[in-house]
Amino acid sequence: MARIPTAVVAASGLVGGYGVARWSKKRPLGGVALAAAGAVAAKEWERQAGGATAAALCGMYVAAFAGSHPLAKKIGAWPSVFAVAGGMALASWVAVDHRRCDGTT
Repeated sequence: MARIPTAVVAASGLVGGYGVARWSKKRPLGGVALAAAGAVAAKEWERQAGGATAAALCGMYVAAFAGSHPLAKKIGAWPSVFAVAGGMALASWVAVDHRRCDGTT
């Protein structure tokens, strides 16, 4: 079975978490979606690239979530979420997923 790239999982967690929180009007529910995707991504980061890489990407995931809030005040909520999700996807792809594309895993 084909695996979903961790970049997609991480970006989807950020976008999906915000979307769930916004549309349900229940921020904790959005947090559950954010955390669930983050946990799946973290497990794959560790499995594919080791603990140090996973820890760094987990820190970036949390920083992306936190950083989206002040950024939203400057550029708007959805643009902010998409910006940090894109940055997180890029970091995850560079650190982990590109290895699958070039056959090194």
